[in-house]
Amino acid sequence: MIKILKRQLFSSRFFFLAVLVLPLIGFGAYALSARPQFFFLIFIALIFISGLSFFYYRRFTQLTAQYDIKRQDFYEQANVLESDIEKEWQGINAIKKKIVDYGRLKVLAEKLNQSFTIHETTRTLTSEVMQLFGHKEVTIILYLFQSKTGELGISASRKGQMEVNLKAKKGDFYDRWVAKNVQALLVEDTKNDFRFDFKKAHTEDGRVIRSVMSVPLMIGSKAIGILRLDSSSPNYFHAENIRLLATAADLGAVAIENAQLYEKIEELAIRDSLTGLYLRRYFLERMGHEMQRELRQGGELSFLMIDLDYFKRYNDAYGHMAGDIVLRTVSLMLSDMFGDPGNMICRYGGEEFAVFIHDCSKERAVEMAQQFRKKIEKQAIVLRREKTMITVSIGVSVFPGDGHLKNDLIEKADAALYKAKGKGRNCVCCA
Repeated sequence: MIKILKRQLFSSRFFFLAVLVLPLIGFGAYALSARPQFFFLIFIALIFISGLSFFYYRRFTQLTAQYDIKRQDFYEQANVLESDIEKEWQGINAIKKKIVDYGRLKVLAEKLNQSFTIHETTRTLTSEVMQLFGHKEVTIILYLFQSKTGELGISASRKGQMEVNLKAKKGDFYDRWVAKNVQALLVEDTKNDFRFDFKKAHTEDGRVIRSVMSVPLMIGSKAIGILRLDSSSPNYFHAENIRLLATAADLGAVAIENAQLYEKIEELAIRDSLTGLYLRRYFLERMGHEMQRELRQGGELSFLMIDLDYFKRYNDAYGHMAGDIVLRTVSLMLSDMFGDPGNMICRYGGEEFAVFIHDCSKERAVEMAQQFRKKIEKQAIVLRREKTMITVSIGVSVFPGDGHLKNDLIEKADAALYKAKGKGRNCVCCA
């Protein structure tokens, strides 16, 4: 249409010039050379041409106005079309981002399915969520509610792709808000949010926090933890981010619950249900590994075999319930005496217990065994309003001095135990 208007304007201008100029040139030349009286005709021709010129000038003005209107309409349509195209591209980019995000959620779900322990699961969850929202200035914190106290405790934390150690182990006021309200929290700018005191965001954990998003980890109607991200930059998170974080938290909550159940099942498989001590099979397996480690490091490993004296008589006199109470009491005292990191205690069978002590000489092992024997000897157990007493006999052997094989160490300690029983019980003997 615009090209047609331009051609019309060009044709009108050319015709106007031809009608106006060419007759004047011809009449002027003829009048000057032949007939001066012909100037009257020129005058009449000028009047005619002027009228014709006025007519074409108005026509030209109309066509010019139409052209301007058409041009404005064209530009408006072009702007609308450009805006629509831009919106379409924004929609396409948003869809692409969602495809990438949901692809990462799929990877998160697959990796969580391959994680069995709490430690492995929490590390996987924080690492993969950081891939979704990652930036070197973003900090991610995973809190889990402690089963004994019900308080929040940090299970995993990282800044960027590096693990960090934070001071606020039980969370700050943002985390307490989420725990209290059991709902997601988005603070785009902590400086402008009326719900929280911006000054505390600087001082409580020593970090500058300008934007926060946090969601509870839910199993049904029960919250088992909180997944939180914060940044030192304002307006870093928005509503679309928190929806994605909530989806990741749902996947993480299921994986954490499965890991907790898995660890409970493992504990049941390796611990005695009555005393809570390790079972013999697992104890001996660990003992073999510890002997190899001490051999590499050039240290010593002490092994104690402990037997309750006259326990059958005790059971016959007071009943098996009383015997269970005695076994639990002894197990608690063993844990109190030998429960340092690296050591291990087990219920070896019936009324027998076994202990290995990491990096411990024979002299030190005998000394500790004597301390435990005396402690048991003085421990009164009240049954049916009657104060009863028990004693123990202990055999001690040490790796590698008494043997390089696990069975040799056990046999030496067992022989020392029978030696103690032969001496009248309630004593300690070593191999």
